[in-house]
Amino acid sequence: MAEFDDLFNAAADLIGRNLSAGRGSKTAFIDSAGAHSYDDLERLSNQVANALTGELGLRMEERILLCLNDTIAFPACFLGAIKAGIVPIPVNTRLTAAEYDYMLDDSRVRALILSENLLPAFDGHLSEHALLDHVIVAGADGHGNRTLDDLLTGCPETFEPASTRKDDICFWLYTSGTTGRPKGAVHLHSHMIHTAELYAQPTLGLKEDDIVYSAAKLFFAYGLGNGLSFPMSVGATTILLEGPPTPDAVIETLQTHSPTIFYGVPTLYAMLLASGKLPEAGQHSLRLCTSAGEALPADLLNRFKERTGCDILDGIGTTEMLHIFISNRQDHIKPGATGLPVPGYEIKLVDDDGSIIEGADEMGYLEVNGPTSALFYWNQAERTRDVFRGNWSRTGDKYIRDADGFYTHAGRSDDMLKVGGIYVSPVEVEAALITHEAVLEAAVVGQEDADKLTKPKAFVVLNEGQAGSDALSEELIQFVRKTLAEYKRPRWVEFVPELPKTATGKIQRFKLRG
Repeated sequence: MAEFDDLFNAAADLIGRNLSAGRGSKTAFIDSAGAHSYDDLERLSNQVANALTGELGLRMEERILLCLNDTIAFPACFLGAIKAGIVPIPVNTRLTAAEYDYMLDDSRVRALILSENLLPAFDGHLSEHALLDHVIVAGADGHGNRTLDDLLTGCPETFEPASTRKDDICFWLYTSGTTGRPKGAVHLHSHMIHTAELYAQPTLGLKEDDIVYSAAKLFFAYGLGNGLSFPMSVGATTILLEGPPTPDAVIETLQTHSPTIFYGVPTLYAMLLASGKLPEAGQHSLRLCTSAGEALPADLLNRFKERTGCDILDGIGTTEMLHIFISNRQDHIKPGATGLPVPGYEIKLVDDDGSIIEGADEMGYLEVNGPTSALFYWNQAERTRDVFRGNWSRTGDKYIRDADGFYTHAGRSDDMLKVGGIYVSPVEVEAALITHEAVLEAAVVGQEDADKLTKPKAFVVLNEGQAGSDALSEELIQFVRKTLAEYKRPRWVEFVPELPKTATGKIQRFKLRG
């Protein structure tokens, strides 16, 4: 693993290693505006650092929230803040106003930088955050706020990186909680390069001449490694897609930019296959694909390989560990299994009493020990103690290890669902459903679709005088879609006379699972 000098700044390292290697003119990122070299990124990130510390007056260890689409503005602002010793907090661009309101309050950021099209989810509550001094809009029109282009105009293109160390706080990433309340996982300056050296370089064989495209956006831990720290660690090129990764958009990207590595999630692979437009073997430049976020069904892997001639390496990572720590290998793939431990990480399974499970084919709680673990959850001591157990972190997943050492996913240890690689809280969806005038009670569980991928299913008890119908089912689905982030909506609604409950009245969701 990397050896660090007394002073170490993650952003200065990721950019500087490419400049030192003579790759300044090489393309680092390609977005809708065109190609951006490593020299361009150095200049832009320096301008951001100067703007934050100069005109905006932010100091080391203060925080900024980034709600940005995947364009050059994201790496420029993320890395520019880190250069200045300021702590960036990238957040999901698909959330609701209430979720952003909570994050701004919880993180106590002094500045917000967001993409212009995301302003409507912030407009109604920005004035309520007393510590938020600056709102900067990346786009042509700030709608009464300062634009990023205007802020950077005239800013110096050189900057002396802040005197940070490898164990200084570098950035946060919010992860969902079992009640749907986000948790700020706090990461260090050393973590990004560790994930690149432990997973990306040895497992993917990532090289300078690779062109990578990640359907998972940069605000995800998965996407941040895929599209930023991994390629920058070796001088590769990243393709950024500003809009949603629809099958048509992904296929166009594969054909137009010829990436050699594609990072996806099982739901997207299923959609690509279903589209009938996925390039066949010999019609693309891919040498490897990866999958994470939810278990990759063996049938999906096999059908993709048959169609494209390209392997998918399944793996598991968490926001808390920053990236993948169990993965299949290019020369050692077991369909249906998550894979083997990534060297540099220790894995164990424990039972209900915390005792280590030594035997094969026994189910246990998955715990991981490695150098990229978050320090803690911001402002959530109880959840921190529950997850971060000394050197070990409990993932919330149950796994089985076979006699060959391969780990296979066996479900969650709580009621959380992984939908399209993103956590969804049943409690949150249920709370939205019961605000509808027709609904008395609701319970949400995961159900597999035709591709054996988990999606939310709602069991609904109606108020007296209401009758279940296909029309009402669709109405409830659309009702949730308008109330919560779109991906959290139920895909099916089943009307039932009552919900199974314990003697104390708690819903027994396990009895509703198929």
